[in-house]
Amino acid sequence: MAIPDYQALMLPVLDHLRDGQPHELRVLREEIATALKLTDEDRAELLPSGAQAVFDNRVGWAKT
Repeated sequence: MAIPDYQALMLPVLDHLRDGQPHELRVLREEIATALKLTDEDRAELLPSGAQAVFDNRVGWAKT
């Protein structure tokens, strides 16, 4: 599966935050990746800079 863009990740992020409790970003990323059935290869894809994983970056933007 291709990694969704950050706009498409906004709803899954909001769904996970719906309970109003604090959520660590790393846990949130894991839960969303599992829900979307992303592979390890999908999760390992890096930005062109090589500094961060694409998925992690997009979830961060969606959370913002």
